[in-house]
Amino acid sequence: MGYYPASLTGLIENLSKLPGIGFKTAERLAMHILKMPYNEASYFSDSIMEVKKKVGFCSECFSLSDNEICSICADPLRHDSTLCITEQPADMIVIEKAGAFKGLYHILGGALSPIDGITPSDIKIKELVDRINKNKITEVIIATNTNAEGESTADYIANILKSKDVKLSRIASGIPVGGELKYIDQITLKKAMDARYAIE
Repeated sequence: MGYYPASLTGLIENLSKLPGIGFKTAERLAMHILKMPYNEASYFSDSIMEVKKKVGFCSECFSLSDNEICSICADPLRHDSTLCITEQPADMIVIEKAGAFKGLYHILGGALSPIDGITPSDIKIKELVDRINKNKITEVIIATNTNAEGESTADYIANILKSKDVKLSRIASGIPVGGELKYIDQITLKKAMDARYAIE
């Protein structure tokens, strides 16, 4: 890429490291940034640094938050006796957008995958059990993905929680086997949440 100035080459290379961004897309984005007014480019770079400085994880549910407690956990209107378990914050957000759930969440931060070396100690399962023991949780909805890792995670959690005095359910129809929640449309997801089934 000797035909670009070194600073522009560096920007293209960094942009191409983003997921789903190939070299040509990185080139177009870099050219767009180059054409931005200085104030706009400065605001853009500041917003990236602000996210890096401020955004962390909620100490209750482990979703993304720029405060110790996220806005959902802090909302007194949420049903604090019902807990929905998802793998990632993106899964929680898509459920929120569907308007299918008014309780609280617990984000695992991944799914069990022995092949990848991801064990129960690598995701927030202990924290889930501690949370159920500490709070008045009456229902737990398992909304992990329906791929092999999500199903094995759901089974593992169900086995752990069977001894607890909570109603266990799993999101149901409408979610295709092997599907990931973040790619499911909101109407399908709402139907799946409404049609959740009890885990025996």
